[in-house]
Amino acid sequence: MNRKNVDLGTGPVGKLLFSLALPTITSQIVNMLYNLVDRVYIGHMQPVETVGKLALTGVGVCLPVIMVISAFAALVGMGGAPRASIEEGRGNISESERIMGNCFTLLIVISVVLTVFFQFFSEPLLLIFGASEATIGYAMDYMRIYCLGTLFVQLTLGMNAYITAQGFTTVGMKTVLIGAGLNTVLDPIFIFAFDMGVQGAALATILSQAVSAAWVLRFLTSSRTKWHLRKQYLRPRRKVVLPCLALGLSPFIMQSTESLIAICFNASLLKYGGDTAVGAMTILTSIMQFAMMPLQGLTQGAQPIVSYNFGAHNPQRVRDAFRCLLRACVIYSMGLWILVQLFPRMFILIFNNSPQLVDYAVWALRIYMGATGIFGIQIACQQTFIALGNAKTSLFLAVLRKIILLIPLIYILPHFFADKAFAVFLAEPVADLLAVITTASMFSYQFRRAMAKLEAETTT
Repeated sequence: MNRKNVDLGTGPVGKLLFSLALPTITSQIVNMLYNLVDRVYIGHMQPVETVGKLALTGVGVCLPVIMVISAFAALVGMGGAPRASIEEGRGNISESERIMGNCFTLLIVISVVLTVFFQFFSEPLLLIFGASEATIGYAMDYMRIYCLGTLFVQLTLGMNAYITAQGFTTVGMKTVLIGAGLNTVLDPIFIFAFDMGVQGAALATILSQAVSAAWVLRFLTSSRTKWHLRKQYLRPRRKVVLPCLALGLSPFIMQSTESLIAICFNASLLKYGGDTAVGAMTILTSIMQFAMMPLQGLTQGAQPIVSYNFGAHNPQRVRDAFRCLLRACVIYSMGLWILVQLFPRMFILIFNNSPQLVDYAVWALRIYMGATGIFGIQIACQQTFIALGNAKTSLFLAVLRKIILLIPLIYILPHFFADKAFAVFLAEPVADLLAVITTASMFSYQFRRAMAKLEAETTT
């Protein structure tokens, strides 16, 4: 969608939301293909019952590291982009560019630190994350190469947020389409034709991310963008960076704690169910992440509308955008829940066809995604807090679901069930249910207050 056709301050909110969300949803789904395509090919390496199964589990325990790298991109990208949108709504384009430039430099610094850290500490971390003697070799082969592409991942994910925040959702979609399409082509070539195995999968991924990063930077320095990446705004300033980091803490915690949660899940499941249970968790996590992408896409499509109109002091359009977002999220999450409960095997077979692993994952998936139907409420409310620049509440809600509820439940519930592995999987839906109730209650109160305050400021 061309920028000149995107007027965030006028026009039907529903039509605008879906015109922005559709490319963003596509971007989110395709972005997941970087890792999902790797797992699909790796899970079918022959023989499936030995090499394929162990390699899939080995790459699965790399997921926490991959999530941490993505989480830092979210910290800077999703923390700065809404603030830049709010400044644009106030008519201050130069401040939008300053925010983007400061965050670009921050992404580069973070990338260098992460690359060095993971190159030195990958092996002990992967053992903590649930790698066994049988799978650590596959995990290290993948991680040594993947970490070398940290800069490309950071720039692609982090800076692409500033493209979609301007309303250029089609350009943002092309960013990930280019990379994911290239990755899909290179994976079988490197894995099978060149016989590189999991190392080939990692190499294909970082080469594809490099192409995507080049595409993003080319656009943000071109005449087509509204906010330009300018040299004079690259030097970080505390008063610019710190508010962005504060707002970005919520999506950072949401993504980075997936690593901590993966450690807890994998360690507990390795204890109660062995490598089969850890392998099943790899599949379940992959399905959950892929299935949640449309929800992330919907909220990112709504973010420019909410942030821009909040900055422009237009409370009614903010309300309309949230209500439309909430309806769409709930309809999707309920539809997903029905499909998972009725056809779990269909989802699992995408990743592995080992009879033992598939049979185990079928019942585990139904439990693990048992509260998915109402999760649309959680993500719509939580992401709207971020779009409004409410850092404190969005941070609390991120901490609540993952750290306060889910992690303790992983260790508490097995004490009350004879089937310990079942109890570990059950922790997810119980935490989701409690988090949704809390989030909806807080949002109902605080959103009304925020809109009343905005109306008062508009009339004065």
